Amino acid sequence: MYFVVKVTSGQERIAANMLQNKMTPEIPVYSIIVVEGMRGYIIVEAEDEVAVRQYITKGRNIRGILPKPLAEDEVNKLIEVRSHAIEIQRGDSIEFTSGPFKGYKAKVLKVDELKDDITVELMDVVVPIPITTKMNTAKVIQKADKA
Repeated sequence: MYFVVKVTSGQERIAANMLQNKMTPEIPVYSIIVVEGMRGYIIVEAEDEVAVRQYITKGRNIRGILPKPLAEDEVNKLIEVRSHAIEIQRGDSIEFTSGPFKGYKAKVLKVDELKDDITVELMDVVVPIPITTKMNTAKVIQKADKA
């Protein structure tokens, strides 16, 4: 069964690492999942709710547990890998689709696939400043020339 544990927002990885260090074979907890974009919550797979409640007690950044367990298909939807329809590559021209730079166009300087980040330089500005942002805030408007 999967249970949603409330944690301090922004401290999901820290809380998950702390809980992972508490794992022992005697405790029927099987996995801990940190879902990107699910701020303030982590998912714990365990035998039952009692095991999770005992496991998370006295944990820093742990705020409690939601009473209703998650179904396996709900968890699969949350953790499914979202592939980018068009991969953003160095040299591409992009347009921001959300965030403070929505509508601005930029040229991609660097792509960090592990962090899902891109570093871009805004076009049509007096002083070009490199900006690092998430890939999902932009769409490709022109691919880089493969010369």
